[in-house]
Amino acid sequence: MSDSIQTQPQGQITTVNDMEMYYEEYGAGDPLVLLHGFTQTAAFWHPYIPALAEHFRLIVPDLRGHGRSTNPTNQFTHRQAALDIFALLDQLSIQQFKAIGFSSGAHSLLHMATQQPLRVEAMVLIGTTPYIPEQARTIFHEQLASDREGWYTPSFRQLHVYGDEQIRVLLDQLYSFTNIYDDVNFTPPYLATIMAKTLIVNGDRDQIPVSLPVEMSMAIPQAHLWIVPNGGHFPFKGNQTAMFTEAALEFLQGQWA
Repeated sequence: MSDSIQTQPQGQITTVNDMEMYYEEYGAGDPLVLLHGFTQTAAFWHPYIPALAEHFRLIVPDLRGHGRSTNPTNQFTHRQAALDIFALLDQLSIQQFKAIGFSSGAHSLLHMATQQPLRVEAMVLIGTTPYIPEQARTIFHEQLASDREGWYTPSFRQLHVYGDEQIRVLLDQLYSFTNIYDDVNFTPPYLATIMAKTLIVNGDRDQIPVSLPVEMSMAIPQAHLWIVPNGGHFPFKGNQTAMFTEAALEFLQGQWA
């Protein structure tokens, strides 16, 4: 890796909308936005940053209420998260960009790609779905109801710097997703408005049925679908990090037909 590529966290906090947003920047070149999943932070992407920063200017935020980002309203929707990221990019004078999102980050990217289609050039969506099916809602509901205390770990407290109250609010928001139907609800005609070249990545062992990413790939005009055998919600672990990074770079650099 070139010594000129910055791969140590360069965190900053800026005001967007009604919140203080923490974000990190790495590398140089065309902008690539990395969006983490719910209850995670920008640190989720740290294993992938050295390789990605060789080719892109990385913008890696903590979503609203996560990590070092605040959330005065204590409310979270993926639609609002998309608006927050757009506000950050506007501050950075970034008009068009590419992006990778996992789970809630991917749902936020779907909102971005439908709110302002011309701005998203290409995106990789991991562990996403056009809507949350009832069987998944039931699983999430039962898991969160049975083991809230298990989230208050030293590593989780280290990520979310505003204390146990911040974690409690995140868990309440996560629990509320089981009863919200209008935030993640992308119909085929709506998905058809997406102009970004899109790579949809799902594990075949995810709680989301494989039929849903297939449905989404058929609705988005320029979509590729990658179903990962024996893969869970985030289907790349350990030594698979390099495999995913290589494939994502090839796709984002236009090497996929």
